[in-house]
Amino acid sequence: MATARKLPSGSWRVQLYDYTDEKGKRHYRSFTASTKKQAELLAAQYNIEEKRIQSEGTFLEYAERYISQRTSVLSASTVREYTGYLHRHLTKFGKNKIARITQEDVQEEVNILAKGLSPKTVRNVHGFISAVLAAYRPELALHTILPKNIPPKLYIPTESEIQRLMEYVKDTRLELPVLLAAFGPMRRGEICALRAENIDGCVVHVCENMVLNKDNQWIIKAPKSYAGDRYIEYPQFVADKWKGRSGRIVEMKPSQISDHFADVLKKAGLPKFRFHDIRHFSASIQHAMGIPDAYIMERGGWKNDGVLKQVYRHALSDQSKQMNKKLNDYFQNYAT
Repeated sequence: MATARKLPSGSWRVQLYDYTDEKGKRHYRSFTASTKKQAELLAAQYNIEEKRIQSEGTFLEYAERYISQRTSVLSASTVREYTGYLHRHLTKFGKNKIARITQEDVQEEVNILAKGLSPKTVRNVHGFISAVLAAYRPELALHTILPKNIPPKLYIPTESEIQRLMEYVKDTRLELPVLLAAFGPMRRGEICALRAENIDGCVVHVCENMVLNKDNQWIIKAPKSYAGDRYIEYPQFVADKWKGRSGRIVEMKPSQISDHFADVLKKAGLPKFRFHDIRHFSASIQHAMGIPDAYIMERGGWKNDGVLKQVYRHALSDQSKQMNKKLNDYFQNYAT
């Protein structure tokens, strides 16, 4: 039983561990009373009630509580993802009593999810399940077998494709977003949230991001990671495009950028790729110029080099094809 401690005010307080947040900070519930006995009684009553709730509560109830307690420290997009997992993928699993969930239950759920979802999504959903169980069933150590991750297939637009794209968006509302992504590189949400007051000459301070919250409403928040807050110095021809603008310099939402971008690719006769892939073009150009990875990561707001390695691998694969063709053409001279 927890022991009450006397406070400077003369009251007595008992603190009971409640949960640990995403940053590793432990949170406690406090029970204060005028006497030591009363404070300890309040804590004991709470403990009894918590055990009763835990024995009866479902995974869904505890998962919603988990999200609610961490709303202030999680990004809006993460809250939206977690909420989506509950209502799209875990409707049946969520009905399980959390006190009765076993490793076998979790493995069975992962097996079911793996039949219709990508390995990455399955791993993300499992990560959420693990986090909730770690918070409210810390004694349950999971050793789930997860589907093997498949490296994403990245598309890196060529210089000629970017030049053709720039021709088609010239003097349209999509011109500035394309330039900010290709020569920054900035993400869609960062572009849509960018305000004139965060620009000084050719230097852009990326300090806000437009994202969907759990209610599917576009909101502007700080970047999801520390690496996302950065300064980017653009070439003068890009800076000329935002001169004289005030407020948000791109009056579009991320979804509108994607929709318009898809239409432009079709009209320009360009291969189908995502607006986000323009960032890969920027990274590959910097890499080809011999710019250090640390600088490329800083400019693009990448917190690790995982994406860069995928981009480089793709670029090297293209070069390898060219070299193989050159070599085989030479060997062809030996044909008899």
